[in-house]
Parts: sequence; structure tokens; C-alpha cells
Amino acid sequence: MAATARKVNWFAIWVSAAVVVALVLVTVLVVAMNNSTDDPGPAPQGATINTETGAIAVGEGTGTMDTYIDFMCPICNQFEQIYGEAISGLVDDGTITLNIHPISILDRASQGTEYSTRAANAMYCVAAADGTAALPFMQAMFANQPAEGTAGLTNEQILAVAAGVGVTGIDSCVNDGEYSKYVTAMTDQTPIAPGATGIGTPTIAINGETIATSTLPDPADLGSLFQ
Repeated sequence: MAATARKVNWFAIWVSAAVVVALVLVTVLVVAMNNSTDDPGPAPQGATINTETGAIAVGEGTGTMDTYIDFMCPICNQFEQIYGEAISGLVDDGTITLNIHPISILDRASQGTEYSTRAANAMYCVAAADGTAALPFMQAMFANQPAEGTAGLTNEQILAVAAGVGVTGIDSCVNDGEYSKYVTAMTDQTPIAPGATGIGTPTIAINGETIATSTLPDPADLGSLFQ
């Protein structure tokens, strides 16, 4: 009996060890997945870029206007056509600082090419290379906006738009999607406009307060919001 009692149940030990190893692997996998989801990737660096908010600042006015835009969004393009000149005027006369937030909510509308993310990433590439070219780049991108449901502009075409506003040497930044994870992280921080049920574009904030775009005055009266 004593000899029998001293027998070691190696099968039970190996099973227990295997369970422990499996639990450890599962834990490591869960942590890795969580870290991957939460990892914003590298943040673009530049004098005009606020890495905490994702804003690309244009101008130095005391008033602030934040615009959250998706380059595939046709309403964003309409907003630019209607208000772009008036906004630029308020920037130029020192009334406002325009904070542009390129975000991505319409990747689903580009046949799997993730155009919205690629375009937003490219704007950060441009802003990191030359902050003064960010606004002209945005304007040129909207002037060349593809229709929803198409594949969007290729990276080569986006680089050509950047070259058109004087920015070159960002090929790897655009082609490698250097700031794609950052775009996703900043998109998640987009405020929800009054009356909306989720993130949408364009989203507008005046002096830090998110407003419904339907409450914006005519372009000629836009300056009244900052008086």
C-alpha cells in the first residue's frame, strides 16, 4: 500500500501543467489584443499639430473653430464650398484659429481601400512636413474628392495632390500609413453634435462648444459667432 501511495500520477501533473500554460497563453493573448486595440501608434509631430486632440491648427486668432472632416464625405465638401472662403477670411484677419481634425468614418464606402483613413493619414503627413500646406492640401483634396462608393484616390494621386501644394518627400509616410492608427484613435475622440446619435462629419465646434451645423449663420455673418 505504501508503494502504491508513493506512485506519482504524471498524467494528472501534465494535464494540470497544460491547463496552466493554456491559461497563461490566453492571458497574454488578451493583453496583446487589448494593447493592439488601444495603441494609437506614432503621433505626427509638427508645430501646428496638437497630438492630444489631433487638431491641425491654422492661424493664430483668439476665437477657435474646430472642424472634423472625412475626405470621402460629400457634405464635408459642400461645407467647404459654402463656408471655406469665409473661414479662411477669419483666419487671415486674425479673428480665429481653425483647428482641422481629419477623421475616418467612411472607410466602408471605398471598396475596401480605406480611403478615408489613407486621406486623413496623408493630411497628417503633410502637416508634419509643412504646417502651412495643411489648409491648401485639404482644399485640394476636396476639389478632387472621389464619389462615395468608389475606391477613392490612389496613394500616388494623393501624393500628387500634396506635391501640388508644395509638399514632397512624404511617400513612405503615405504609402506605409504611418499615422493610420493615430487617425483611428482621434476619430474615436470626435464629439457628437447636438441632436446626433453618433459621430458624424462635418462636426463643428465654436470656441470649444460643439454645435449643430444647421445653426450656422450665412457665410457673410460667420464672424458674428466670435464677437
